[in-house]
Amino acid sequence: MADDLILASGSEIRQNLLRNAKVSFRIEKPRVDEEMVKASLLAEDAKPRDIADTLAEMKALKVSEKFPDALVIGCDQVLDFNGLILSKPTSRQDARSQLQQLRGERHMLLSAAVICQAGKPIWRHIGQVRLRMRDFSDDYLDGYLDRNWPEIGYCVGSYKLEEEGVRLFSRIDGDYFTVLGLPLLELLSYLTLRGELQQ
Repeated sequence: MADDLILASGSEIRQNLLRNAKVSFRIEKPRVDEEMVKASLLAEDAKPRDIADTLAEMKALKVSEKFPDALVIGCDQVLDFNGLILSKPTSRQDARSQLQQLRGERHMLLSAAVICQAGKPIWRHIGQVRLRMRDFSDDYLDGYLDRNWPEIGYCVGSYKLEEEGVRLFSRIDGDYFTVLGLPLLELLSYLTLRGELQQ
């Protein structure tokens, strides 16, 4: 790899996606008050897509300022439910409420990735996936929470698609990696075209 690659994320899933793809990188967690930034953007009527993109860029920029020679990847994921943005649940009851809202309905996941170098964005992509939850029973919902809380507390929408969360859905249109929070194929394509990864 020609340049130092840094992932500006504490997400184990994103780290594992890059490791499994045999990409060499290191981790630097950015200090960004995501909830404050999100609240500010929502107050300005920002679109969910713009919120994901802005947060991803802020994370990458924060780390890029400290390591200007490195390529820094910032990521963020937003759940758009008919224009309403759902965040990570704050409690088991919040997770239950989120899943009740989404049950039988469609929503969209937007996963943004931005690469910065020398304190400037040089590449960005926003992956988009449309999902429909099935109309599951309250009994299944309670059992699901019993089996999966608190792990799903780290996930927007209160589900992990790579685990039992897949049983909540009747249809998914889009890229699996984007659901996990990283538009991996597009990122790898860019790094390959740039010469960071072998052609």
